[in-house]
Amino acid sequence: MESTSIFRTTYIKVLTALFLASATLAVLAYAAFAYQQAKHWQTGPMIINVSGEGEVMARPDIGSFNFGVRAEAETAAAAQEQSATAMNDIIGYLAEAGVAEADIDTSNYTLNPRYRWVEEVCVPGTLCRGGERVIDGYEVSQTVSVKVRDLEQSGALISGVGQRGATNVSSLQFTIDDPANLEAEARSLAIADAQAKAEVLAAELGVSIVEMTGFYEENQGRPIEPYLMARSEMAMDGMGGATAPSVPVGEDEIISRVNISYEVK
Repeated sequence: MESTSIFRTTYIKVLTALFLASATLAVLAYAAFAYQQAKHWQTGPMIINVSGEGEVMARPDIGSFNFGVRAEAETAAAAQEQSATAMNDIIGYLAEAGVAEADIDTSNYTLNPRYRWVEEVCVPGTLCRGGERVIDGYEVSQTVSVKVRDLEQSGALISGVGQRGATNVSSLQFTIDDPANLEAEARSLAIADAQAKAEVLAAELGVSIVEMTGFYEENQGRPIEPYLMARSEMAMDGMGGATAPSVPVGEDEIISRVNISYEVK
């Protein structure tokens, strides 16, 4: 029995030693693998990232605004006739002022009934509905957008459409008709700005730029500053022969932002 106990003890010790040896080898293997990975990472290319911004100011060369005509009548045909008469007068005026037909576009046209509530006289002892909604006429609303290529005319055109029956004028704004060249100029300035920053950063880090490894340009919109967002119906009705408003054009700001990555050593 004693020899059997000694055998078992020796057997357990051997198994424990083998287990510890295997665990040690596994740890050493993992450490070697981790070292190789770290070594590979350390010897990989070093990258720096910089951003640049370019800005170009330009005077807008095109304007646009919307105007609307609204008419009310007892019948749909009469409402449409009134609307068409006022609209044709306005469009004729715009044509005489030099606005091209292609620059006048209807953006909305609606014909809707108007309703009123008629109370019902209730007789005691009978079913009473209380009243009903009946058609009380029709309303036509039409909205037209206009491009203005002669910006000096903007104020006069706004005044002119108001005097000829427009019930509202809205969204007058000035933009650049073809901004591609200006956007390219702003992008070139942004790239030059990023390159200059990369050279300064490389010098401060004590490294040299090898090559560009990445480029990204942010999609930048051009800010639009509406001059006239809305004019009330009351204001338009009272325009009469009012002096044309002054509409300063100002300048548009075109911005380009880029992000560039460089490999350094």
